[in-house]
Amino acid sequence: MEIVDAGRFLPAPDGTARYVEQLRVPALSVGTYSIPAGAVDDQEPHAEDEIYVVLSGRGTFSAGGRTIDAVPGRTLFVPAGEDHRFHDVTEDLTVLVFFAPAYTGRP
Repeated sequence: MEIVDAGRFLPAPDGTARYVEQLRVPALSVGTYSIPAGAVDDQEPHAEDEIYVVLSGRGTFSAGGRTIDAVPGRTLFVPAGEDHRFHDVTEDLTVLVFFAPAYTGRP
């Protein structure tokens, strides 16, 4: 068993979005993504499947030609290689992120 104490989820000190990995094993990795209100999510597609669980905040999420509200409790699946991003963040977002297999970077 692993106990992950992530502490308080905060954006980077300069107010930009920040991803922090809390756990990594070969089959998956888990982290938090913090996006301040008004910040830009400049991520590009990943080589891994990805699940987002919105913990707090509000914004919009686009992927696969669809756009939906990113609100607490919303769970989103993005297959490997698909273009996706959060935008129009009106309240600081904190998102739990799962990658499978473990995150290796951009393809």
